[in-house]
Amino acid sequence: MTAAGSTGTPGKRPGGVLNPASSSHHVGMTDTDTTAAPPFTLESPDGRSVVLRGERSGTPRVGDFLEVATDQVRWVVFVDDVTTNPNGTFAAAGSLTHFKHEAPGPAALSVTVRPAATDDIAPLLTNDDERLHVGVLARRPDIQVSIVPKRLNRHTFWCGQSGSGKTYALGVTLERILSGTGLPVVIFDPNSDFVSLNTSRDDADPDESGLLQGRDITILRPDDPDSPLRVRFTDFSARAKAAVLRLDPVIDRAEYNALLHLTPELDGIDADEIVKHLQDLGSPEAAALLQRIENLGLLDWTRTWAQSSVSATEVIAQRPAATVLDLGGYERHEEQLTVALGVLDDLWARRTERRPVLLVLDEAHNLCPPDPDTPLGVAVRDRLIQIAAEGRKFGLWLLISTQRPSKVHPGIVSQCDNLTLMRMNSRADLDVLAQTFGFVPEGLLRQAARFGMGEALLAGGFVALPSVVKVRARVTAEGGTDVPVPLL
Repeated sequence: MTAAGSTGTPGKRPGGVLNPASSSHHVGMTDTDTTAAPPFTLESPDGRSVVLRGERSGTPRVGDFLEVATDQVRWVVFVDDVTTNPNGTFAAAGSLTHFKHEAPGPAALSVTVRPAATDDIAPLLTNDDERLHVGVLARRPDIQVSIVPKRLNRHTFWCGQSGSGKTYALGVTLERILSGTGLPVVIFDPNSDFVSLNTSRDDADPDESGLLQGRDITILRPDDPDSPLRVRFTDFSARAKAAVLRLDPVIDRAEYNALLHLTPELDGIDADEIVKHLQDLGSPEAAALLQRIENLGLLDWTRTWAQSSVSATEVIAQRPAATVLDLGGYERHEEQLTVALGVLDDLWARRTERRPVLLVLDEAHNLCPPDPDTPLGVAVRDRLIQIAAEGRKFGLWLLISTQRPSKVHPGIVSQCDNLTLMRMNSRADLDVLAQTFGFVPEGLLRQAARFGMGEALLAGGFVALPSVVKVRARVTAEGGTDVPVPLL
């Protein structure tokens, strides 16, 4: 066993200093560094987790990868949490990422510490498939970080306050999924941010552009005559029709009941024919429903109902590589909800087909807030709660993106096993995330308040280890960017 500060034995990596002012950025440190290190000790109660102790001058940071060594063996440790003590020492909890020697035991060992070498870290975080690289470690830009595609079969929560680069980073990840996997994607796009997902940037790498251009990326927009975003009223269940008509089963029990009884009559009637059909029926119940339809102006939703055109559900059923639903093209929020409900209900009705699809809800608070204020909003939220709770085994996987966790129903957030967190200043929101995602080191969560633009914490099964990443550049054009401040 070597004394702290030893340079090790021949053939072993020498020890080095761990300086919090510089050693988290040890890209330039070489194997010839021999600066004396403060004393460190290492113990491992279970052979997998470790506790590293030393003087405060050598305190590591959460997220650091360290090489910890005696004169006989060495290990690579990922730092999960750090505590500083009043007596001028620190205790860093971490986990062994991999090692070629037997695990350390519970007895304290005197060790040397240095930043782990790139060759030791890269195999943990970097897939050989470059198409899956989403960025680099924020403090080790020589190390690529890849998504683990087989773990996209878990729901993902994507969160970051306004201005953090959340939508840009989401676009990067969607590009990687489309380039490196065969997983179909359906994007609910309320701000028209992804309508250019089929258009490469002028400065994009030609090879990467070619990968995306070779995929079937379909953009459905309300005003596009060739690819309109529409749903078919006849495809809606009685419950969904009632939601569109703002019928509450208790408050509006008479009209709701009338709709249930009239549903067999209406199943073959599309939106443009329903007025004449209700008039022909001539019953008081039909007259009441007709008044409601006219009062709500549903017949003016000419850009919502499919009628003779292809519906969004029919397009999605063909499973293009990506289908972007440009909900931002509608003037009324009710139309956005109606289209979303039609698509979600159809996917749920087809769930036993077990055809995998990733459902991406950007600005998800528009579709699944905790307390929606209309029957239509309730219907969409409840379907999403059901998909979150039961959809995974049928291949219906969610990626929920929003600015704050409190803006999305907790029954959906709690079902997510993957987390992407960008800059977040709210301590209350970070506390919610810490309680919900117990597998994420709290020390990493706390760093989110200091993240720069485009930096993100990735944690969960879709990355090998929790990582703070600087996302790479987009290949495709952004659909929406910040409005610049006018200057004189």
